Amino acid sequence: MNVLFLNPPYLPRFSRSQRSPAVTRSGTLYYPMWLAYAAAATEQRGHRINLVDAPAAGVSVPDLLRELAEPQLVVLETSTPSISADLETATHLAQHWRSTRVCLVGPHVSALPDSALQASGAHAVARGEYDHTVADLADALAGDIDLRHVRGLSWKCDECVIHNPPRPLIENLDLIPPVSRVYARFLDFRDYFNPNALYPMVTIVSSRGCPYGCSFCVYPHTMTGLRQRFRDVRLVADEMEEIGARFPGVRAVFFEDDTLTAGRPHVRALCEEIINRGIALSWTANARADVDLDTLRLMKRARARCVCVGFESGSAEVLQRMQKRLEVDRARRFMADARSANLLVHGCFVLGMPGETRETMEESLRLALDLDPDTAQFYPFMAYPGSPAYEEVKKAGLLTTERFSDWLCPRGHHTAVAGTGTLTPGDVVAFCARARRRFYLRPRYMLRTLVRAASDRGERVRIVRATRTFWKHLIRR
Repeated sequence: MNVLFLNPPYLPRFSRSQRSPAVTRSGTLYYPMWLAYAAAATEQRGHRINLVDAPAAGVSVPDLLRELAEPQLVVLETSTPSISADLETATHLAQHWRSTRVCLVGPHVSALPDSALQASGAHAVARGEYDHTVADLADALAGDIDLRHVRGLSWKCDECVIHNPPRPLIENLDLIPPVSRVYARFLDFRDYFNPNALYPMVTIVSSRGCPYGCSFCVYPHTMTGLRQRFRDVRLVADEMEEIGARFPGVRAVFFEDDTLTAGRPHVRALCEEIINRGIALSWTANARADVDLDTLRLMKRARARCVCVGFESGSAEVLQRMQKRLEVDRARRFMADARSANLLVHGCFVLGMPGETRETMEESLRLALDLDPDTAQFYPFMAYPGSPAYEEVKKAGLLTTERFSDWLCPRGHHTAVAGTGTLTPGDVVAFCARARRRFYLRPRYMLRTLVRAASDRGERVRIVRATRTFWKHLIRR
């Protein structure tokens, strides 16, 4: 069976696959990683695959219809802010390719499969962690097997939507082939950029799932689960070596694990494997602000460059309400330890959670300035369907719109759609902009960045590329 895995057109450089989809101010563009993993699993079953990342390649729907042969199955990625356009694309493809079946994937449709199917010409939704659901669907369509046997699938039958039983999470992640092999065949790795990693970089995972369950974080609640599962560190190191050989000039790996450091024995074993093999690629990973100093030092020895850390808030009350399970004092100790280990830190702060006040947002800004991470992002709370926080604000009547395209401003940047009880969405967005200016326009910070750019060519390339788009947003009021 011919299967097309499609990250569909939307806004130029729309980063649909990241945890908060948007056109980013820093020029970030994520690999369509989950599509590529599912493509690898489907090809493993003997099906022919194609992967098209339309936002990266600048491809439109007419381009797709003109340039591609009709597939038998289209697996189409979706996101909350782009869902209306995604469903229109699904309908257009289904009407043009009459014999093609269209299956939707992603956190949004996993949370709201009925509305997605009822509002589009799509035929099915692969809910949750969809690698094997999509592969089973291709097997079923190729073999004319009843779709009721495909676990994790929601599908149209006459005028009804049938929800098959959920699919258990994949216990053995080593069964899925390395995703970088799919990238190498179908994507140009130079299209993708994350300012927290040296450029160019390749994104993979060494684990899936996160045991912490922060209320606003949609991926663990809809796709990867609240229990961490691990790849064999030897296979991860194998893939890193393969990346170095397959992608000429690549400088880094970004581990897009939900929280790499949540499994301390795993991250230590991975570091030891990297060190023992002498792997030269630098790497960046998502981490929590509770990693001990010995582990941070081991990560640095293994050529870790940067950790992306969700500090989220400077208010103990807000941290507790978002179920962060982290204390502000622990965050301060982590930052000191990261400095001691000579690791760069990208700090993430979310503003406008339910119950937030202007005073608690000021606490977060003060914490960001005190911690002084190497880079920081201040983003409004994004209420994504499938997350506990979405249900909380919806039940409390704090959502100001139910039109999902409003989750972004017209330029495609993050905006707020929920009040806090005392603050409007506009108040939160304005504070985020002020916090960015306050953090980045400090003379000391700008001097430090210039010194880093002058002293290291890799840092210079990364900084110039990020600043090229970020600066105009920073100074805009």
